[in-house]
Amino acid sequence: MCRTLSVFPASCLERAKEFKARLGDFLQGQELGPAVGSDPRKPSRQSGKPSEDTLGWRESFDLLLGSRKGVAAFRAFLKTEFSEENLEFWLACEDFKKTRSAAKLASRARRIFEEFICTEAPREVNLDHETRELTKRNLEGATAACFDVAQGKARALMEKDSYPRFLQSPAYRDLAVQAPPRPSHT
Repeated sequence: MCRTLSVFPASCLERAKEFKARLGDFLQGQELGPAVGSDPRKPSRQSGKPSEDTLGWRESFDLLLGSRKGVAAFRAFLKTEFSEENLEFWLACEDFKKTRSAAKLASRARRIFEEFICTEAPREVNLDHETRELTKRNLEGATAACFDVAQGKARALMEKDSYPRFLQSPAYRDLAVQAPPRPSHT
């Protein structure tokens, strides 16, 4: 084994291998996971080849988050960095906002809070104390907007920190090289 790689724990190396395999699957048309709000029982209408959207991901974090394949590629990248909790929290909040039943709203809010926000949560996101407390208070009268501040902070952290690293990663560069050129608007 390369001397440099030997300093990493075996779990890191295994995750990197898993990411490489999943990226290969992605490039060959297999999905990395369900898209936001998608029905996993329905086949995807998109082809597996990188699309011109791939190049748009560089232009805007919103374009990345709005793309099914963008979210899948970003998720796979974050898993290699052991930091997928921010994206998973953001996605959970997006799904939560679609909840129409008032009865379900409170229980789903509690579940999201316990999974991502409370201290020692299994997938705790990095939030300041004030945001954590505000979100806790918002649960008392759970509405579709009760996670807005926390979700915004997680999104800002991803956009400022993880997103630029994703764009510089070999994984994204490989996708961008294989993407068809974007049509010019001249």
